[in-house]
Amino acid sequence: MKPLTLLNYARDQWVQGAGNLVELPSAVTGEVVASTGSSGLDFKAMLDHARNVGGPALRKLTFHERAWMLKTLANAIMARKEELYELSYETGATRTDGWIDIEGGAGTLFSFSSKGRRELPNSRVLIDGQMEQLSRGGTFVGQHVYTPLQGVAVHINAFNFPVWGMLEKLGPTLLAGVPAIVKPASATAWLAEAAFRIMIEADVLPQGALQFIAGSTGDLLDHLTLQDVVSFTGSAATAMKLQSHPVIARESVRFIAERDSLNASVLGPDAGPGTPEFDLFVKEVVREMTVKAGQKCTAIRRAMAPAEHLDAVQQAIADRLAKVKIGNPREEGVTMGALASQDQRDSVRAAVAELSRSARIVAGDPDRSPVNGGAFLEPILLRSDDPWGSPAIHDVEPFGPVSTIMPYKDLDDAVALANRGMGSLALSLFTFDTRVAEDFVLGAGAYHGRMMILDRTSAKESTGHGSPLPVLVHGGPGRAGGGEEMGGIRGVTHYMQRTALQGAPEMLSKVVKQWLPGADKPTGNTHPFRLRISELDIGYTLKTASRTVTLEDVEHFAHFTGDTFYAHMDEEAAKASPIFEGRVAHGYLILSFAAGLFVEPAPGPVLANTGLENLRFQTPLYPGDSMRVELTVKSKSVRDEERGEVRWAVAIFNQKDEVVATYDLLTMNRP
Repeated sequence: MKPLTLLNYARDQWVQGAGNLVELPSAVTGEVVASTGSSGLDFKAMLDHARNVGGPALRKLTFHERAWMLKTLANAIMARKEELYELSYETGATRTDGWIDIEGGAGTLFSFSSKGRRELPNSRVLIDGQMEQLSRGGTFVGQHVYTPLQGVAVHINAFNFPVWGMLEKLGPTLLAGVPAIVKPASATAWLAEAAFRIMIEADVLPQGALQFIAGSTGDLLDHLTLQDVVSFTGSAATAMKLQSHPVIARESVRFIAERDSLNASVLGPDAGPGTPEFDLFVKEVVREMTVKAGQKCTAIRRAMAPAEHLDAVQQAIADRLAKVKIGNPREEGVTMGALASQDQRDSVRAAVAELSRSARIVAGDPDRSPVNGGAFLEPILLRSDDPWGSPAIHDVEPFGPVSTIMPYKDLDDAVALANRGMGSLALSLFTFDTRVAEDFVLGAGAYHGRMMILDRTSAKESTGHGSPLPVLVHGGPGRAGGGEEMGGIRGVTHYMQRTALQGAPEMLSKVVKQWLPGADKPTGNTHPFRLRISELDIGYTLKTASRTVTLEDVEHFAHFTGDTFYAHMDEEAAKASPIFEGRVAHGYLILSFAAGLFVEPAPGPVLANTGLENLRFQTPLYPGDSMRVELTVKSKSVRDEERGEVRWAVAIFNQKDEVVATYDLLTMNRP
């Protein structure tokens, strides 16, 4: 292919770097694929543009509008994925590797788009938790909220997943309403630039929302402020260098790091040869060694097995590795491609040399090149029979197709060995014994960001040891960097500020666009079920007539439903309980009667009842008591042109105005 000249995207313009450009070689052939550079860019001006143009434009949008934007970007990536696959081959990635990177990246955007529309309000402020009453009379309350940071997210990405690594950061960032400047690793920057270009050409992003640096970051970090975020993926050495930058320290710039990780996989003491879990363990270790040529931050670097099974584990892994076909990823049947660069291959060889001082190589030859040209390396399996006397296997990460097997004495020893890595992104345990799983989680959970417990039941549908998922946190303690990414809406809040609001319920209700207990509850002549979402005001309330609940009602409900629990049917037993004074109405009878009191039956804007949440029964309702309902518009959210969701605060009172029950009712309504 003709060498590309990568461009920077600064202040909504594509700009070529000035001066001498750096040539980027193909991982497969060693020939130049692209040249790149960022000399001449005004990095302070880029930050100012993001803060003054991109940030305000994004913050004007609601969470749902931003979520729809993410879906458009994902569709754009998918529509042109074959262009990206073609470029991906030059990074050494097979089609399967590229699928994880390209379609996995688009899938992450789809996931954040979906969660944003389902779990976030169609507004610009996110409520965090329940309201806190701060005064006896209820006129002074507190409410935690999230609002977008008013700075820039600087994303410094790794070479191994140039598309997914970019998109898994951009999804939550843009959904939060924060502009980003993307800096990919140079070794595979041509693929990142192509995917970035596709998103710009989708023409859905406001100006200033995204910028791209194709070379070094120059003095970018010198101009950061307390409102900015740096999200970094790469080596521990680089992370520490960045984190200790004087401006980052002085301004308390948020710093999210995902760095070196000596992830472990553990064969349970019950999972000997011949069990499904043994076979799954061997298969997963080999897969993690060979997918992306082992260049995954979640790859299995340390594989642990009961001492009596270590020989069998070694033989089974070696047999599988012998079947791996290494070569040009464009060729049919190739299952492992090249490392990202010859420099990366040299780095892995140096790490293997260090490991081999205390562990022996039992499969593969690090000095042999299986394919002429390019950055190819055989999978290397090492074995350490004295894992506690071999510190290098727990401290040195060979970022390539390398893993070390080691024995453990008992489960406590396995836990200690897993934790000896001093913090990891991912750990997997292969066991069919629930007691083993429980003890392992309690012993090791604090040291690992994600733990997969795999057995014969979940194996078929499992995504595997090394697959970060957008709905689960990606990150880990200690050596892994101490940061978190993704995790669904948790990842969005990393780019927002949590603030504790204090004030009157009515005031805070207006600010957060949600009715809070104690705020005004205006009534009107029109039943709220006759109003579209656009016609409903937050706090609008229907106060129903009362209904007396009789003993006949209770007994009829009991026999009709089959719920003849003693508290409803046995007067003496009910009186003997520490809770009731006698027979009580069923909770679900109360809910049913409540619906009968507030429902408007004729066809109208309300399309369906879609759920009931946060139900609490607070005061028993006895035969002869009456009940009434207050139905209040708590929040509303338009999903599309045909429907939206209304959340109603439902409160049920008895004749003494005591609260009998409360819950949130969800309905699908016409907008």
